[in-house]
Amino acid sequence: MKLFTILALALAIGLATAVSPYASSSPDGLEKVAGDKAFLDQGQLHAVQEQSPVPDYAVPGIDDPRLATGLAGFGGTLLVFGLGYGVVVATRRRTATA
Repeated sequence: MKLFTILALALAIGLATAVSPYASSSPDGLEKVAGDKAFLDQGQLHAVQEQSPVPDYAVPGIDDPRLATGLAGFGGTLLVFGLGYGVVVATRRRTATA
C-alpha cells in the first residue's frame, strides 16, 4: 500500500507540475456566457480569491508563466495530499482507540 501511495503521489505531482502549464487559457463555460451576455465586467472577486497566496493558479513573483503555473500545481498537489493524509491518520487513530 505504501508503494502505491508513493507512486500515485509521484504521478500526481508529475502531472500537476509538467502538464498544468499547458492547460487551456480559454474561459470556462460560466466566464464565456458572462462575456457573451456582457456582464463579465460586473463580477467581483470573493475575499478568499483576493487574499489567495496563489492567484490565478500561478505563484506570484515568478516571471515565467509556465514555471509559475507548474509550481502552483506542485504546491497544490502536495497541500491536498497532506490534508488527505492527515484525515486518514486522524481517522485511523480514532478507530484504533475506540
